[in-house]
Amino acid sequence: MAIPPDFLEDLRNRVAVSDVVRRHVQLRKQGREWAGLSPFNKEKSPSFFVNDDKRFYHCFSSGKHGDVFSFLTETSGLSFREAVESVAEMAGMEVPSDGPEAAEHRRVTKGVQESLEVATLYFESQLRMPIGQEALAYLHGRGLDDATIRRFRLGFAPPAFGSLTAGVARDGVNQGQLVEAGLLKRRDDDKVVDYFRDRVMFPITDRQGKVIAFGGRTLGDGQPKYLNSPETAAFHKGRVLYGLAQAREAAHKSGQVLVVEGYMDVIALAQAGIAHAVAPLGTAVGEDQIRLLWTLSAEPIMCLDGDRAGRAAAIRSAERAMPLLQPGRSLRFAMLPTGEDPDTLVRKAGPDAIRTLSDSAESLENVLWQAEWDRHTPTTPERRAAFHRAILDQVKRVADETVRTYYEQSMRERLRQAFVTAPSTPQYPRKPGGSWSNKRRSWGDDASTSTPQVRRRADPRRLVQQRQRTLIGLLALHPALISDLAEQVSALNFADAMLDRLRSRILSLGSAVITLDAATLASQVTLTTTNQPSDDGSMAERLFKSACESAQAVFSGDLAEEQDSLMIARRAAEELIHGLEHDTVRADIANQVENLGQAPDTLDRLEASVAAERSRAPTQY
Repeated sequence: MAIPPDFLEDLRNRVAVSDVVRRHVQLRKQGREWAGLSPFNKEKSPSFFVNDDKRFYHCFSSGKHGDVFSFLTETSGLSFREAVESVAEMAGMEVPSDGPEAAEHRRVTKGVQESLEVATLYFESQLRMPIGQEALAYLHGRGLDDATIRRFRLGFAPPAFGSLTAGVARDGVNQGQLVEAGLLKRRDDDKVVDYFRDRVMFPITDRQGKVIAFGGRTLGDGQPKYLNSPETAAFHKGRVLYGLAQAREAAHKSGQVLVVEGYMDVIALAQAGIAHAVAPLGTAVGEDQIRLLWTLSAEPIMCLDGDRAGRAAAIRSAERAMPLLQPGRSLRFAMLPTGEDPDTLVRKAGPDAIRTLSDSAESLENVLWQAEWDRHTPTTPERRAAFHRAILDQVKRVADETVRTYYEQSMRERLRQAFVTAPSTPQYPRKPGGSWSNKRRSWGDDASTSTPQVRRRADPRRLVQQRQRTLIGLLALHPALISDLAEQVSALNFADAMLDRLRSRILSLGSAVITLDAATLASQVTLTTTNQPSDDGSMAERLFKSACESAQAVFSGDLAEEQDSLMIARRAAEELIHGLEHDTVRADIANQVENLGQAPDTLDRLEASVAAERSRAPTQY
C-alpha cells in the first residue's frame, strides 16, 4: 500500500529538514538558511544549504537537491518507506497501515522492540558492575576500547536464573513480554527460564538501529559458544545482518560493504576505521541477506576465513547468489590467510591489510569455476564432461536472461581455453590461473589437490580402484544413499576382492537396517572384520577407513547443514557411478595392452590418435 500524499505533506510540515540533516552534517546559521560542508563530496568551503521555509536542501558541489526523505535515502541508504518511518518516529506519528493484520504485526513488533531496548540497557549496566568484570576483561582482552563497547552497546547477562526478570521489572516489563521477546523460554514443565545466562551480549539491530535480538557468547566451556535469540515478531535470522545500522552510512558513502563471519570481526574492523562491515548470523548468507546487501553496494565483498569452512561458506554463498544475479549486481570474494580472521588480521597488520584483500577480491565467476573444478578434477574425458555439464548447469540457474547470456558466453570460452590441446601432445588441462587458485595453493592445501602437470596419464586401473573406494566411502558416510543406489552399485565390476567384500557388506547392511546411520554402519563393518583372520581383518579395516577418508575429500569444507552434505554426496556418488561405467572400459584396454606386451606408452599413443580425430570435428564447447 502506498503512503498517502497528505500524510507525507503533514510530515514535511512537522519535521524541519535541518533537524534531520544536522544529525549528519554540522550546520551553522547563515541568514534564513543553514550552511555546512557537503555530505556527498569532500570539500573545504561550505556549498551545502538547507532552507526550512522551503523545506529542501541543495548541494552546489554535487548538484543534489531534495526534501527530508530524499536526504535520508541519499545519505543513509534507507528505502523510501524506511525514511518516512524514521521521520514519522521523530514527529511521534504512525505511518498508515496496510490493513488490520499489518497493523497488529507492527503493534506486536513495537512491543517486542521496547522490551528488548529495556533489556539492552540492563545488560549494558551489568557489564559495568562487579558481576560483569570477567566479561569486560574479555572484551578488553580482545582489543576493544570503551568507546567501541558503548557504540555497539555490548553487555553481560548474569549467570543467576531470574536476574533479567528482576532487573527489568522496575521498568514495567513483565515475564510474558520477555517470553514474547525471546529473552525467556517456557519449558515443557511450564517453568520459565532465562534464554541467556553468563554470556557477553551483542545486541542485534535492524537497519535503523532498533534492537531486535541478541547474540550471546559464553565465557565458560558451555555450548553453544555463540547463541542467537529465537525468532520473534521482530527478528527473522535470514533477513538480518549484524552491524548493519552502524555500517549503513559508511557503506553508502564508499559504495563498498564487507561481509565477515562474526560479531567480533565487525566490531574490530569498525574500531580500526573500516566501518562498512556486516556479518550474517551464520556461516553463509541467504537469499534475503544478499538482496539486503545489494541495497548497500552493487558488489558486496565476502571476506571469509581462509580455512575449509570459510571456503565452503564462500561457495555456498556464490551458488545461492546465482539465481538472483542482476545486471550490475554480483558478489566478490576475498579469502583470508589460513589461521586468520578479520579480527586477528586487523590487529596484527592494520586496516591496510584488509583493504588490500578487498582490492584483490575475486569475481563470483572465478569462485564458481574453481569450486566445480575442485569437485570434478577434470583429468579424464569423462570428468571433463561432468565438469562441463556442472558449469553450464550453474549458468542455467541465473534467472535474468541478459546476465545468463553473458555468463554462458564467458563460461563456454573458458571451457574452450581450458581443454584445447595440440593433437600430437595430449595432456591434462591446466588448472585455471587467477588469484583465487594461487591464493589457495599458498594457504597450505595438499599438493594432491593440484591438477597434474605431466604428460603421462595415471594408470586407468588405479583410477577405477580409487573411484570405487571413494564411492564405498560415500555410502558409508551417508547410508541414506544405499537404498537408492544399491542396484547401480551392485552392477559395477570390482576387481579388488577385499573392496568387493566391503561393498557387499555395506549393501547388505543397507537393506537389512531401516534406520541405518554412519556410526552404526561403521561399527557393524568393524565387527565383521574382527571375525576374519587377523591380517585380512586389519587390512579390511584399513581399507574401510581409507574409503571414508577418500569420500571426505569430496567436500569443499565442513558443511553446516546436513541436507547440503547429503545433496553433495548424492551428486558425487552418481557421478562416480557414471564415470566408473566408462573407466572400466579403459582399464580393460590397459589390461589388453599389458597382455600384448606393448610398449608402456601404447595407451597414450592410442589416446593421442583419438584426440587427433576429435580435433577435426567441430568443437562441442
